[in-house]
Amino acid sequence: MKTPIYLDYNATTPHDPDVISVMQPFLTEYFGNPSSSYLYGDQTKDAVNNARRQVASLLNCDPPEIVFTSGGTESNNYAIKGAAFNYQYKGNHIITTQIEHPSVLEVCKFLELNGFRVTYLPVDENGIVQITELEKAITSKTTLITVMHSNNEVGSIQPIEEISNLARGRGILTHTDAAQSIGKIPLDLERERVDLLSIAGHKVYAPKGIGALYVRRGTQLSALIHGAGQEQGRRPGTENVLEIVGLGKACEIARRDLKKNMVHMKKMKEKLYSMLQEKIKNIKRNGQQDRQLPNTLSLSIKGLDAHTIISKITDRVAVSAGAACHSDKIQISHVLKAMNVPEEWARGTIRLSTGRMTSEEEVDLASNIISEAVLKLLETNHG
Repeated sequence: MKTPIYLDYNATTPHDPDVISVMQPFLTEYFGNPSSSYLYGDQTKDAVNNARRQVASLLNCDPPEIVFTSGGTESNNYAIKGAAFNYQYKGNHIITTQIEHPSVLEVCKFLELNGFRVTYLPVDENGIVQITELEKAITSKTTLITVMHSNNEVGSIQPIEEISNLARGRGILTHTDAAQSIGKIPLDLERERVDLLSIAGHKVYAPKGIGALYVRRGTQLSALIHGAGQEQGRRPGTENVLEIVGLGKACEIARRDLKKNMVHMKKMKEKLYSMLQEKIKNIKRNGQQDRQLPNTLSLSIKGLDAHTIISKITDRVAVSAGAACHSDKIQISHVLKAMNVPEEWARGTIRLSTGRMTSEEEVDLASNIISEAVLKLLETNHG
Protein backbone atom coordinates (compact mmCIF):
# COMPACT_ATOMS: atom_id res chain seq x y z
CA MET A 1 0.00 0.00 0.00
CA LYS A 2 1.28 3.45 -0.86
CA THR A 3 2.05 5.49 2.25
CA PRO A 4 -0.15 8.53 2.95
CA ILE A 5 1.12 12.03 2.17
CA TYR A 6 2.57 13.31 5.43
CA LEU A 7 1.31 16.75 6.51
CA ASP A 8 1.70 16.47 10.28
CA TYR A 9 5.27 17.68 10.87
CA ASN A 10 4.21 19.42 14.09
CA ALA A 11 3.40 15.99 15.56
CA THR A 12 6.80 14.55 14.69
CA THR A 13 9.36 14.64 11.89
CA PRO A 14 11.11 11.93 9.86
CA HIS A 15 14.77 11.32 10.65
CA ASP A 16 17.13 13.36 8.51
CA PRO A 17 19.42 10.95 6.57
CA ASP A 18 22.51 12.85 7.79
CA VAL A 19 21.29 12.45 11.39
CA ILE A 20 20.97 8.69 10.88
CA SER A 21 24.44 8.62 9.33
CA VAL A 22 26.22 10.30 12.27
CA MET A 23 24.36 8.10 14.75
CA GLN A 24 25.31 4.83 13.05
CA PRO A 25 28.84 4.46 14.52
CA PHE A 26 27.38 4.81 18.03
CA LEU A 27 25.30 1.70 17.37
CA THR A 28 28.13 -0.36 15.92
CA GLU A 29 31.46 0.97 17.20
CA TYR A 30 31.47 3.67 19.90
CA PHE A 31 29.78 2.13 22.93
CA GLY A 32 31.80 3.52 25.84
CA ASN A 33 30.36 5.19 28.92
CA PRO A 34 31.19 8.94 28.76
CA SER A 35 32.01 8.84 32.48
CA SER A 36 34.76 6.26 31.96
CA SER A 37 38.33 7.59 32.07
CA TYR A 38 39.85 5.64 29.18
CA LEU A 39 39.65 5.64 25.37
CA TYR A 40 36.15 4.16 25.08
CA GLY A 41 34.77 6.79 27.43
CA ASP A 42 36.74 9.60 25.84
CA GLN A 43 35.24 8.85 22.42
CA THR A 44 31.67 9.15 23.61
CA LYS A 45 32.41 12.06 25.95
CA ASP A 46 33.86 14.01 23.02
CA ALA A 47 30.76 13.19 20.95
CA VAL A 48 28.44 14.46 23.69
CA ASN A 49 30.46 17.67 24.08
CA ASN A 50 30.42 18.23 20.32
CA ALA A 51 26.64 17.80 20.26
CA ARG A 52 26.33 20.28 23.12
CA ARG A 53 28.25 22.83 21.04
CA GLN A 54 25.99 22.18 18.04
CA VAL A 55 22.81 22.74 20.07
CA ALA A 56 24.27 25.85 21.72
CA SER A 57 25.25 27.26 18.33
CA LEU A 58 21.66 26.99 17.08
CA LEU A 59 20.36 28.76 20.19
CA ASN A 60 23.23 31.28 20.45
CA CYS A 61 24.24 30.39 24.00
CA ASP A 62 27.21 28.81 25.78
CA PRO A 63 27.56 25.00 25.58
CA PRO A 64 27.63 24.51 29.39
CA GLU A 65 24.13 26.05 29.50
CA ILE A 66 22.72 23.03 27.58
CA VAL A 67 21.42 20.05 29.57
CA PHE A 68 20.40 16.94 27.62
CA THR A 69 17.07 15.35 28.61
CA SER A 70 14.73 12.64 27.33
CA GLY A 71 12.61 15.18 25.39
CA GLY A 72 10.43 18.26 25.59
CA THR A 73 8.20 16.90 28.34
CA GLU A 74 11.09 16.23 30.69
CA SER A 75 12.65 19.59 29.86
CA ASN A 76 9.39 21.39 30.70
CA ASN A 77 8.99 19.41 33.92
CA TYR A 78 12.55 20.10 35.03
CA ALA A 79 12.38 23.81 34.18
CA ILE A 80 9.06 24.53 35.87
CA LYS A 81 9.27 22.26 38.91
CA GLY A 82 12.96 22.98 39.36
CA ALA A 83 12.46 26.74 39.32
CA ALA A 84 9.26 26.69 41.39
CA PHE A 85 10.71 24.64 44.23
CA ASN A 86 14.15 26.25 44.20
CA TYR A 87 12.76 29.79 44.43
CA GLN A 88 9.81 28.98 46.68
CA TYR A 89 11.43 31.00 49.44
CA LYS A 90 10.85 34.10 47.29
CA GLY A 91 7.23 33.36 46.41
CA ASN A 92 4.75 30.73 45.23
CA HIS A 93 3.10 32.37 42.20
CA ILE A 94 3.57 31.18 38.61
CA ILE A 95 2.14 32.71 35.44
CA THR A 96 1.43 30.71 32.29
CA THR A 97 -1.16 30.76 29.48
CA GLN A 98 -4.33 28.84 28.71
CA ILE A 99 -2.88 27.41 25.48
CA GLU A 100 0.24 25.64 26.74
CA HIS A 101 1.17 22.04 25.94
CA PRO A 102 -0.05 19.46 28.51
CA SER A 103 3.55 19.00 29.70
CA VAL A 104 3.29 22.56 31.03
CA LEU A 105 -0.37 22.66 32.07
CA GLU A 106 -0.20 19.35 33.96
CA VAL A 107 2.94 20.46 35.80
CA CYS A 108 1.16 23.64 36.83
CA LYS A 109 -1.82 21.62 38.10
CA PHE A 110 0.60 19.47 40.12
CA LEU A 111 2.18 22.57 41.63
CA GLU A 112 -1.25 23.93 42.57
CA LEU A 113 -1.69 20.80 44.69
CA ASN A 114 1.63 21.54 46.37
CA GLY A 115 1.20 25.05 47.71
CA PHE A 116 1.62 27.12 44.55
CA ARG A 117 -0.77 29.55 42.90
CA VAL A 118 -0.95 29.61 39.10
CA THR A 119 -2.43 32.30 36.84
CA TYR A 120 -3.52 31.03 33.41
CA LEU A 121 -3.50 34.03 31.08
CA PRO A 122 -6.06 34.31 28.27
CA VAL A 123 -5.03 34.87 24.66
CA ASP A 124 -6.61 36.96 21.92
CA GLU A 125 -8.48 35.61 18.90
CA ASN A 126 -5.13 34.94 17.19
CA GLY A 127 -3.76 32.92 20.09
CA ILE A 128 -1.37 35.64 21.29
CA VAL A 129 -0.90 36.57 24.94
CA GLN A 130 -1.21 40.29 25.68
CA ILE A 131 1.65 41.97 27.55
CA THR A 132 -0.80 44.23 29.40
CA GLU A 133 -2.61 41.16 30.78
CA LEU A 134 0.69 39.63 31.82
CA GLU A 135 1.80 42.78 33.57
CA LYS A 136 -1.47 42.94 35.53
CA ALA A 137 -1.04 39.33 36.68
CA ILE A 138 2.40 39.86 38.23
CA THR A 139 2.49 40.03 42.03
CA SER A 140 5.24 40.33 44.63
CA LYS A 141 5.08 36.52 44.96
CA THR A 142 5.63 35.77 41.24
CA THR A 143 8.81 33.76 40.69
CA LEU A 144 8.30 32.23 37.22
CA ILE A 145 6.58 33.05 33.93
CA THR A 146 6.30 30.14 31.48
CA VAL A 147 4.92 30.93 28.02
CA MET A 148 5.39 28.71 24.96
CA HIS A 149 7.51 30.12 22.14
CA SER A 150 5.02 29.04 19.48
CA ASN A 151 1.80 27.08 19.67
CA ASN A 152 1.62 23.51 18.40
CA GLU A 153 -1.98 23.72 17.14
CA VAL A 154 -2.29 27.10 15.42
CA GLY A 155 1.36 28.14 15.20
CA SER A 156 0.97 31.49 16.98
CA ILE A 157 4.34 32.98 17.96
CA GLN A 158 4.40 34.66 21.36
CA PRO A 159 6.18 37.96 22.21
CA ILE A 160 8.89 36.18 24.20
CA GLU A 161 11.42 39.00 24.02
CA GLU A 162 8.93 41.45 25.54
CA ILE A 163 7.92 38.92 28.18
CA SER A 164 11.51 38.22 29.24
CA ASN A 165 12.34 41.94 29.37
CA LEU A 166 9.30 42.58 31.58
CA ALA A 167 10.17 39.67 33.87
CA ARG A 168 13.87 40.43 34.12
CA GLY A 169 13.13 43.96 35.28
CA ARG A 170 11.20 42.49 38.19
CA GLY A 171 13.59 39.68 39.10
CA ILE A 172 11.25 36.96 37.76
CA LEU A 173 12.50 33.89 35.88
CA THR A 174 11.16 33.11 32.40
CA HIS A 175 10.79 29.73 30.71
CA THR A 176 9.64 29.02 27.17
CA ASP A 177 8.68 25.74 25.54
CA ALA A 178 10.33 26.09 22.13
CA ALA A 179 9.69 22.54 20.89
CA GLN A 180 7.66 23.79 17.90
CA SER A 181 9.95 26.71 17.06
CA ILE A 182 13.22 24.83 16.71
CA GLY A 183 14.29 24.61 13.07
CA LYS A 184 11.31 26.66 11.87
CA ILE A 185 12.10 30.19 13.04
CA PRO A 186 15.22 31.83 14.52
CA LEU A 187 15.94 31.18 18.20
CA ASP A 188 18.42 33.65 19.67
CA LEU A 189 18.94 33.58 23.41
CA GLU A 190 21.00 36.76 23.33
CA ARG A 191 17.95 38.55 22.00
CA GLU A 192 15.11 36.75 23.75
CA ARG A 193 16.94 36.48 27.07
CA VAL A 194 14.80 33.82 28.71
CA ASP A 195 16.30 31.90 31.64
CA LEU A 196 15.04 28.47 30.58
CA LEU A 197 14.16 27.04 27.16
CA SER A 198 12.97 23.55 26.20
CA ILE A 199 13.50 21.73 22.90
CA ALA A 200 12.53 18.27 21.61
CA GLY A 201 14.62 16.29 19.13
CA HIS A 202 11.76 14.65 17.25
CA LYS A 203 10.42 18.03 16.12
CA VAL A 204 13.69 18.81 14.30
CA TYR A 205 14.33 15.58 12.32
CA ALA A 206 16.21 13.89 15.19
CA PRO A 207 15.02 10.80 17.10
CA LYS A 208 12.25 10.61 19.67
CA GLY A 209 13.39 10.31 23.27
CA ILE A 210 15.97 13.10 23.23
CA GLY A 211 15.67 16.79 24.06
CA ALA A 212 17.50 19.58 25.80
CA LEU A 213 16.93 22.30 28.36
CA TYR A 214 18.78 25.59 28.19
CA VAL A 215 19.57 26.85 31.69
CA ARG A 216 20.97 30.36 31.76
CA ARG A 217 24.20 30.61 33.70
CA GLY A 218 23.46 31.36 37.36
CA THR A 219 19.92 29.94 37.30
CA GLN A 220 19.44 27.34 40.03
CA LEU A 221 16.95 24.47 39.76
CA SER A 222 15.87 21.89 42.32
CA ALA A 223 16.65 18.38 41.10
CA LEU A 224 13.98 16.50 39.16
CA ILE A 225 15.98 13.25 39.01
CA HIS A 226 18.43 12.17 41.70
CA GLY A 227 21.57 10.17 41.01
CA ALA A 228 25.19 10.66 39.97
CA GLY A 229 26.83 13.75 38.53
CA GLN A 230 26.18 13.59 34.78
CA GLU A 231 25.23 16.76 32.89
CA GLN A 232 27.04 18.95 35.44
CA GLY A 233 24.98 17.28 38.15
CA ARG A 234 21.74 18.62 36.65
CA ARG A 235 20.48 15.48 34.92
CA PRO A 236 21.91 12.25 36.39
CA GLY A 237 21.94 8.97 34.48
CA THR A 238 24.27 7.62 31.81
CA GLU A 239 23.95 9.85 28.76
CA ASN A 240 21.91 8.69 25.75
CA VAL A 241 24.96 9.17 23.53
CA LEU A 242 23.41 7.77 20.35
CA GLU A 243 20.51 10.21 20.36
CA ILE A 244 22.48 13.14 21.77
CA VAL A 245 24.74 12.84 18.72
CA GLY A 246 21.63 12.79 16.51
CA LEU A 247 20.17 15.89 18.16
CA GLY A 248 23.47 17.72 17.77
CA LYS A 249 23.62 17.00 14.05
CA ALA A 250 19.95 17.93 13.61
CA CYS A 251 20.60 21.30 15.26
CA GLU A 252 23.63 21.89 13.05
CA ILE A 253 21.51 21.22 9.95
CA ALA A 254 18.66 23.39 11.29
CA ARG A 255 21.04 26.32 11.77
CA ARG A 256 22.69 25.87 8.38
CA ASP A 257 19.45 25.59 6.38
CA LEU A 258 17.06 27.71 8.45
CA LYS A 259 16.34 30.45 5.91
CA LYS A 260 15.94 28.02 3.03
CA ASN A 261 13.65 25.76 5.06
CA MET A 262 11.51 28.65 6.31
CA VAL A 263 10.90 29.82 2.75
CA HIS A 264 10.10 26.31 1.51
CA MET A 265 7.72 25.39 4.35
CA LYS A 266 5.83 28.66 4.04
CA LYS A 267 5.55 28.33 0.28
CA MET A 268 4.09 24.82 0.64
CA LYS A 269 1.70 25.94 3.39
CA GLU A 270 0.40 28.92 1.40
CA LYS A 271 -0.03 26.84 -1.75
CA LEU A 272 -1.99 24.28 0.24
CA TYR A 273 -4.25 26.92 1.76
CA SER A 274 -4.78 28.68 -1.54
CA MET A 275 -5.87 25.47 -3.26
CA LEU A 276 -8.20 24.44 -0.44
CA GLN A 277 -9.73 27.90 -0.15
CA GLU A 278 -10.42 27.91 -3.87
CA LYS A 279 -12.43 24.69 -3.63
CA ILE A 280 -14.10 24.94 -0.21
CA LYS A 281 -16.26 27.99 0.52
CA ASN A 282 -16.96 27.65 4.25
CA ILE A 283 -13.34 27.43 5.36
CA LYS A 284 -11.19 29.79 7.41
CA ARG A 285 -7.69 29.75 8.82
CA ASN A 286 -6.92 30.37 12.48
CA GLY A 287 -4.25 32.73 13.72
CA GLN A 288 -2.49 35.89 12.59
CA GLN A 289 -0.40 35.19 9.51
CA ASP A 290 2.52 37.50 10.35
CA ARG A 291 2.79 36.04 13.89
CA GLN A 292 2.65 32.37 12.95
CA LEU A 293 5.04 29.50 12.26
CA PRO A 294 5.87 29.27 8.55
CA ASN A 295 4.70 25.66 8.32
CA THR A 296 1.50 25.56 10.39
CA LEU A 297 -1.99 25.78 8.90
CA SER A 298 -4.97 25.51 11.24
CA LEU A 299 -8.15 25.32 9.19
CA SER A 300 -11.74 25.37 10.44
CA ILE A 301 -14.50 24.01 8.23
CA LYS A 302 -17.96 25.11 9.31
CA GLY A 303 -20.53 22.45 10.01
CA LEU A 304 -18.25 19.39 9.95
CA ASP A 305 -16.44 17.33 12.56
CA ALA A 306 -12.67 17.09 12.19
CA HIS A 307 -12.55 13.42 13.08
CA THR A 308 -15.07 12.63 10.35
CA ILE A 309 -12.98 14.53 7.80
CA ILE A 310 -9.84 12.70 8.89
CA SER A 311 -11.56 9.30 8.75
CA LYS A 312 -12.27 9.90 5.05
CA ILE A 313 -8.67 10.75 4.12
CA THR A 314 -6.53 8.93 6.70
CA ASP A 315 -5.25 6.28 4.29
CA ARG A 316 -4.13 8.95 1.80
CA VAL A 317 -3.19 12.06 3.81
CA ALA A 318 -1.88 12.28 7.37
CA VAL A 319 -3.14 15.38 9.20
CA SER A 320 -4.16 16.13 12.78
CA ALA A 321 -7.41 17.13 14.43
CA GLY A 322 -5.48 19.40 16.81
CA ALA A 323 -2.62 18.62 19.15
CA ALA A 324 -1.44 15.02 18.79
CA CYS A 325 -1.90 14.45 22.53
CA HIS A 326 -5.64 15.08 22.06
CA SER A 327 -6.16 13.25 18.78
CA ASP A 328 -8.35 10.56 20.36
CA LYS A 329 -10.81 13.09 21.80
CA ILE A 330 -13.67 14.79 20.00
CA GLN A 331 -14.09 17.78 22.28
CA ILE A 332 -12.86 21.17 21.15
CA SER A 333 -9.23 21.71 22.00
CA HIS A 334 -8.30 24.00 24.87
CA VAL A 335 -6.39 26.19 22.39
CA LEU A 336 -9.40 26.87 20.17
CA LYS A 337 -11.56 27.46 23.25
CA ALA A 338 -9.06 30.01 24.56
CA MET A 339 -9.11 31.75 21.17
CA ASN A 340 -12.94 31.85 21.31
CA VAL A 341 -13.35 30.09 17.98
CA PRO A 342 -17.13 29.49 17.62
CA GLU A 343 -18.08 25.85 18.21
CA GLU A 344 -19.59 25.36 14.75
CA TRP A 345 -16.17 26.23 13.31
CA ALA A 346 -13.96 24.75 16.03
CA ARG A 347 -15.39 21.24 15.73
CA GLY A 348 -14.25 21.09 12.11
CA THR A 349 -10.67 22.22 12.72
CA ILE A 350 -7.79 20.28 11.20
CA ARG A 351 -4.10 21.07 11.49
CA LEU A 352 -1.85 20.67 8.48
CA SER A 353 1.86 21.22 8.98
CA THR A 354 4.44 21.15 6.21
CA GLY A 355 8.09 20.21 6.50
CA ARG A 356 11.42 20.20 4.74
CA MET A 357 10.46 17.10 2.74
CA THR A 358 7.01 18.37 1.62
CA SER A 359 6.86 18.62 -2.19
CA GLU A 360 4.64 20.61 -4.53
CA GLU A 361 3.29 17.35 -5.97
CA GLU A 362 2.26 16.22 -2.48
CA VAL A 363 0.52 19.53 -1.84
CA ASP A 364 -1.37 19.32 -5.14
CA LEU A 365 -2.53 15.78 -4.48
CA ALA A 366 -3.34 16.38 -0.79
CA SER A 367 -5.43 19.46 -1.54
CA ASN A 368 -7.47 17.48 -4.08
CA ILE A 369 -8.02 14.59 -1.66
CA ILE A 370 -9.01 16.85 1.27
CA SER A 371 -11.29 19.12 -0.74
CA GLU A 372 -13.03 16.17 -2.40
CA ALA A 373 -13.68 14.53 0.99
CA VAL A 374 -14.92 17.77 2.56
CA LEU A 375 -17.24 18.62 -0.33
CA LYS A 376 -18.78 15.13 -0.24
CA LEU A 377 -19.38 15.42 3.51
CA LEU A 378 -20.94 18.87 3.14
CA GLU A 379 -23.16 17.61 0.35
CA THR A 380 -24.28 14.66 2.51
CA ASN A 381 -24.96 16.95 5.49
CA HIS A 382 -27.00 19.37 3.42
CA GLY A 383 -28.66 16.69 1.33
